Amino acid sequence: LCAQATGRAAKSARTVVIAGVPDGLLHDDVMADILMIHFQMSKNNGGDVEEVTYPTRKKGVAYVTFEDQEVVESVLKKAEHRLEDKRLSRRYLLKVTRYCENVFSSVTSVLNMSIFKDQFVLEDLIQEFKKKSTALSFGPLQSNGHISVQGSFPAIELLRDFLVLKAKSLPEKDRREESKSHQRPRRRLQQHRLTTETSNSVRDADGENQVVVLDTDVYHYMKYFLSWTFLVNDDVVISEVTDGDITTVYIGNAGSRSDAGQLLRVKEKIENQSIELHNALRKERIYFEEHTRGAKRIYKRACESLKPRYPYVLIIPYDTHIDVIGNSSEIFEFTKEV
Repeated sequence: LCAQATGRAAKSARTVVIAGVPDGLLHDDVMADILMIHFQMSKNNGGDVEEVTYPTRKKGVAYVTFEDQEVVESVLKKAEHRLEDKRLSRRYLLKVTRYCENVFSSVTSVLNMSIFKDQFVLEDLIQEFKKKSTALSFGPLQSNGHISVQGSFPAIELLRDFLVLKAKSLPEKDRREESKSHQRPRRRLQQHRLTTETSNSVRDADGENQVVVLDTDVYHYMKYFLSWTFLVNDDVVISEVTDGDITTVYIGNAGSRSDAGQLLRVKEKIENQSIELHNALRKERIYFEEHTRGAKRIYKRACESLKPRYPYVLIIPYDTHIDVIGNSSEIFEFTKEV
């Protein structure tokens, strides 16, 4: 997003995103007032505030729009913003970023369009996707029919639903070939069982199975803190496949009798919980300063020592970094302490 050529800079260029706002402590209008005071103060490199947008769709996140674009640059230069007011019991660490940055979670997915080549002109089909999914960015169509798509996870999910409808419109023969074409790659993906049933227990007869596509970070958080979401009776089996930013959950019948309504209820329970978490959670990434085994141990010990004070923060260690997932105010405080 860029400034307008003439007149005052565009609103987006005069706006910053504030994450880490303590949620639920005060009335929303009081919190908005506290934010306005903070970003007007000279000690915070602030200036005249045109508007504070709070609450937003994301918990713990606010938008602050300044009268002058230069104030944005000044505010961003301040190394640390801590929200302090007599109406708050303590100070809260804030994270301030440009509005035009990709602040919220974004995923990249690769679509295999080759299954549609006999029924549709792929270029026309992709143009249809672009019209329906304006929030997504599409890469070039490859010769093998693959195309990369990037955008917010909800937008990716909507595109997936549209693809499913298109796939159902194909003749039965094409659907069988589509299923065969996907069998080999899926076996290469990392697969975990959420029940003790084997993968052969999940039947795929006449569309009985239900599928939920989740952001992998949201899935990990659900599995760790809200495992009851995946609790099912003996007639239902759940499995999952993780492929980078996306985890696909498969819900099927384990028994001899089919109950499509039961599978749909399990799917809706998982979907509803994931939507709530997607709006509430944020992720911070702590990179190791050195990639030695000792340095990694030091970081992991620091995280574990802080964990009792942040019981709802999820820590996921990797070879090069540690991901910290939780609500915005907690993970920024946690990351700062680490």
